[in-house]
Amino acid sequence: MSARIQVYFCMRQSQLFLKTRKDFPKDEVAINAQLLIRGGFIEKLMSGVYSFLPLGFRVRDNIMSVIRSEMNALGAEMIMPALHPRAVWEVTGRWKKMESIMYQFKDHSGKEVGLGPTHEEIIALIAKPVIESYADLPLAVYQIQTKFRDEARAKSGLLRGREFTMKDLYSFHADSASLDIYYNEVKKAYLNVFSRCGLRAFVTEASGGDFSKEYSHEFMVAADAGEDVTYLCRLCGFAQNKEIAKAKKGGACPTCKDGVVEEVKTIEVGNIFKLGTRFSEPVKLLFRDEKGGMKPVIMASYGIGVERLMGTIVEGSHDDRGIVWPESVAPFRVHLVCIEGDADVSEFCKKTYERFLKEGIDVLYDDRKEVSAGEKFFDADLIGIPWRAVVSQKTCAHGKIEVKRRNEKEATLVKVDEFLKMMKK
Repeated sequence: MSARIQVYFCMRQSQLFLKTRKDFPKDEVAINAQLLIRGGFIEKLMSGVYSFLPLGFRVRDNIMSVIRSEMNALGAEMIMPALHPRAVWEVTGRWKKMESIMYQFKDHSGKEVGLGPTHEEIIALIAKPVIESYADLPLAVYQIQTKFRDEARAKSGLLRGREFTMKDLYSFHADSASLDIYYNEVKKAYLNVFSRCGLRAFVTEASGGDFSKEYSHEFMVAADAGEDVTYLCRLCGFAQNKEIAKAKKGGACPTCKDGVVEEVKTIEVGNIFKLGTRFSEPVKLLFRDEKGGMKPVIMASYGIGVERLMGTIVEGSHDDRGIVWPESVAPFRVHLVCIEGDADVSEFCKKTYERFLKEGIDVLYDDRKEVSAGEKFFDADLIGIPWRAVVSQKTCAHGKIEVKRRNEKEATLVKVDEFLKMMKK
């Protein structure tokens, strides 16, 4: 079977590994999990663990493509192991500190190992033979990799999982000035990622926790489903995590003075930490400076949860009929719905579908037989692809298709050529 034929079949809804649901999953309270399961994007295996079915896989892959396009300008991509020996974590004293969330066990030989919830220790060790002198710095690498955390509160769908995908970026510097420059570049790239995914994120001051004695920065999105509370000025974007906030709810913004500080429920979609020498010193990650002296490398780490980002998009972009995907991450750009009629309708549907493929338009073709128009429209709204194009006896008679955006009510009759020109713009 040729690649062309494989593509042809996998875009047909009748051939896609997909079944939507009208009922709500009883064990899910989060909107993102309810809609993604009902729409056939994910399937729950156990609390905090999900399979990504073809539609969900495509969305997840699109999100990772957006992330990669921004991260590739900041560092090279790599991949590290998920299985870690205890000894690596003992060096920094985090084996005991992380035991509440880190899956730790013995292998068949009795050696203690754990599944990595994060990779600071590992990357510091890997960097030792790479970084020798100040001439080797600064450096940065990132990975998009599966992480494991034994979350006690895995009840928020994709917002808090036990097995999840994270983009973690690590940078290495000779001094604080170099770190500050790079750190600000990452801030900009993160805001680009979230904006391209249809989200408005606020750069929020937070404590460094176990990672750093300095303030860290979280990227927060306002949402009713949020587990965090942020003190926020919407006028200028000033934001602080409530736990460390110096601003007062209802008071004047300490930055712009004109805005009012609100208390807002938020979802954390990313975070960045200045690690200093917290991880370089214990593993003796050192570099030779210009005077020949040995100094510990200054590090920072930067994370984005892929599935958490996907869940946040759904929490903020849905209506009572289903999901409304931004075009940048949607599983397909167009949902072509064929309402069965005579042979002319079927032929027009097929030719329209082939035109879309030829022009490089990502299209899901609902070619299902013996499925009512109402059921097809229900599924289209639930799945939430940005554009719906309908072919029926009525439209076929005019040689046109009926198109509408997912978030609009009114549909328009247009010729296929006109719609393709619109898509190319």
